Amino acid sequence: MKLFVGLGNPGAKYARNRHNIGFMALDEIATDHGFSPWKSKFQAQLCEGNLGGVKVTLLKPQTFMNLSGQAVGEAMRFYKLTSEDVTVLHDELDLAPGKCRVKQGGGHAGHNGLRSLHSHIGADYGRVRLGVGHPGHKDAVAGYVLRDFPKADEAWLDDLLRGISDGAAALAAGDGGKFMNAVSLRVAPPRSSSGSKPTGSNSSKAKQSTNQQPSQEPVTQQVKPQGKPAAVQEPDSRSALEKLVDKFK
Repeated sequence: MKLFVGLGNPGAKYARNRHNIGFMALDEIATDHGFSPWKSKFQAQLCEGNLGGVKVTLLKPQTFMNLSGQAVGEAMRFYKLTSEDVTVLHDELDLAPGKCRVKQGGGHAGHNGLRSLHSHIGADYGRVRLGVGHPGHKDAVAGYVLRDFPKADEAWLDDLLRGISDGAAALAAGDGGKFMNAVSLRVAPPRSSSGSKPTGSNSSKAKQSTNQQPSQEPVTQQVKPQGKPAAVQEPDSRSALEKLVDKFK
């Protein structure tokens, strides 16, 4: 069994905050893969389902971000799981908006939700880091993550959440590469090959006919030489007597 944990804050007030992207990702998985209805347990909202033959429980702590580890620790003890069975999906300031990275273990980098998890279950759990960008100054971070995603971000946010859902079975199976590929196919799909350059002689001729201007050079006809012209014969002005005399010379 695997436990997918999404980080966020409970209530409609926070539902579209950048800090709640982990909740959003679990909602997308639950809807797309036919998970059971959400129910309250372990100070959290949870639902159950199957991803590629692996039983998976989705968990959204309702203790507010700073106490997320309490709910996760309680669920792990009930299901007899280790930290290696847990994957946490959370917002990441150090990644550009729309970027996604998979990581096993590591530090909390000042994230209050991860800090709480560290104190309750250790640091060896898996993470799916979901980029939301950085406001530029550390003093602006709290206000930034607790604001809703602007409309300009809706397109990439939808693609990212769909990609996570597409790759959820691979994530449950521990195949981070296949999961990342599924995300990439949504966020940065390959370009169509229909725009490739034409090939072949017919295409080359067509390209020449459309791209080249007709020649404006004058056309001259070359005449083949006919040889040396014959000499012009002058008229014979001799008299008949002179012709007769010349004949016998």
